[in-house]
Amino acid sequence: MPKYLVAVSYTAEGARGVAQEGGSGRLAAARALVESVGGTLESFHFAFGDADVLAIADIPTASDAAALALAVGSSGAATVRTTVLLTVEEMDEAAGRAASYRAPGT
Repeated sequence: MPKYLVAVSYTAEGARGVAQEGGSGRLAAARALVESVGGTLESFHFAFGDADVLAIADIPTASDAAALALAVGSSGAATVRTTVLLTVEEMDEAAGRAASYRAPGT
């Protein structure tokens, strides 16, 4: 199953919600969200910096991952950046494939 890194940044409204309910409530909500599309939440961490939450999840399809991002983003409480993660084996497979590319201006 594809693995995704999900970076969440709270709006002021979202940060107020976290302050009110605590981190455990957000973990439970994230787990329920991912499981609602047949996925599994592997890890969930609060963070400082550009993202307030970093999570890794196994999500069945790209459209499922998009549905999760839409659900969170449309709440108005957070924005989401989703990154597909590749295994070492998948990168080895990609490195072994020939791809034709012409750089700009060449």
